[in-house]
Amino acid sequence: MCGVCGCGEGHSHSHDHDHEHPHDHHDHDHGAEHTHAPGLSPKRMVQIEQDILAKNNRYAAENRRYFGERGILALNLVSSPGSGKTTLLTETISRLKDELDIAVIEGDQQTARDAERIRATGVPALQINTGKGCHLDAHRVGHALETLQPKDRSLLFIENVGNLVCPSAFDLGEAHKVVILSVTEGEDKPIKYPDMFHAADLMILNKTDLLPYLDFDSEQCIQYAKQVNPRIKILPLSAKTGEGMDSWLRWLKAELELQRIDYA
Repeated sequence: MCGVCGCGEGHSHSHDHDHEHPHDHHDHDHGAEHTHAPGLSPKRMVQIEQDILAKNNRYAAENRRYFGERGILALNLVSSPGSGKTTLLTETISRLKDELDIAVIEGDQQTARDAERIRATGVPALQINTGKGCHLDAHRVGHALETLQPKDRSLLFIENVGNLVCPSAFDLGEAHKVVILSVTEGEDKPIKYPDMFHAADLMILNKTDLLPYLDFDSEQCIQYAKQVNPRIKILPLSAKTGEGMDSWLRWLKAELELQRIDYA
């Protein structure tokens, strides 16, 4: 199981362990992550959690090195289910695909529906099904990179499983976590799930076209987000109407250019 959150009990990784990680040789022993051990002492559980996160961080460092060596901007998109994450992604791709190379890693517990939506835009997408697991980890992303082979100097979106808890703890090697919050959710989400908003560099406040029909206090939501993370950047937008999308696209291009400069 995932010792941090208890997810993934009774399932194994969906990827093939017979091939190498794209960057290095790995010890593929995940015993601690997938061992259901009721009755463990709190001290032992803390140790398991620390071991899992330390192992994940090693894989994340290798992913980050992979991205850096190729000038790839990798973004970890996180949100609750229903935030409009996939719609935002397809709209973003449609607006950028003619000028940038883009690839997508899709994380879901089941089905390949989102990856199919992404591939319909004309860019490569690889699905990772986590089964009972409620987040992606750096090891799975590393294996996905081996198959996906994103181009040098490209933009890579990693759409995480819909969940505002566990993905906050798991570094995937990304340049930034981007948290998407819909105005159809409560404005107090940032203080209910502070770890995620603290870990994110950018918050997208999505579905702003619905604000006239909702009792949602945008200013209060932004204040809560800044309370949790004073450095977080916030972009209100509507993927459906396009309002605010230009600011998001400018941010993406600027961050990609920074990654390319480091690569050069």
